[in-house]
Amino acid sequence: MVSRSTPPSSKRPVGTVTRGTTNPNRLRRMDRWIAAAHGAALRRADAPVAVDLGYGAAPWTAVELLARLREAAPGVRVVGIEIEPARVAGAKPYEREGLSFRHGGFEVPLDGGERPALIRAANVLRQYDEEQVAQVWQRLCGRLAPGGLLVEGTCDEIGRRHVWVALGPEGPRTVTFATRLGSLERPSDLAERLPKALIHRNVPGEPVHAFLRDFDRAWAAAAPYASYGARQRWIRTARALAADWPLADGPVRWRQGELTVRWEALRPAG
Repeated sequence: MVSRSTPPSSKRPVGTVTRGTTNPNRLRRMDRWIAAAHGAALRRADAPVAVDLGYGAAPWTAVELLARLREAAPGVRVVGIEIEPARVAGAKPYEREGLSFRHGGFEVPLDGGERPALIRAANVLRQYDEEQVAQVWQRLCGRLAPGGLLVEGTCDEIGRRHVWVALGPEGPRTVTFATRLGSLERPSDLAERLPKALIHRNVPGEPVHAFLRDFDRAWAAAAPYASYGARQRWIRTARALAADWPLADGPVRWRQGELTVRWEALRPAG
């Protein structure tokens, strides 16, 4: 259970500076999933705010997040938060109605103690130790508005492969694997993009290792469907996995090159 906490009074941001690597359109898969999974909640919220936490050396991901979320929830605002002051200064010229940037970290500083309906933290925890992840998750979940969502994960430099965890105020809910199907040799290729909470657990005896093993086996068994295209092979693979693993989505999302499994099934052992 994740407890709520009030933002710290200190003005010093919580966290460390990341490498800041970013590219336009890098987070499109995550954004697309957020709009589909959380768009209705954002529409219901009163003046919802979404946070792009640790957007990096350039503001592209925050700019794109606003455009994509507004297709699902026209009233949403996006605040890009960066711990490196020079990056905030560089992003300021891109501010416009519904989009702003500010200095901060895991304390998620918003005006008047406002609670965000969404926090997206992509490629932020990659450099942290695994032992730090639970504390960061707890802090960020404690900042969410009721019904809010935290999405934390990792992707490659051009967004072909991406894995993220979705968390509510109560804690982790699901893990989503997303890929450009035409570039995929086998599902376990996504292992290199597992979020920090799971990447060191991809070893025998751990649930995520067993899942990726079964994912590869189902993909191999679905090879005859490759003649109909990689999408049909992926869908067949997902149907097979659903017999043994608690998937949280269905064909509509599978067609996008996604597959979401409930966190409890992949939770690290011990």
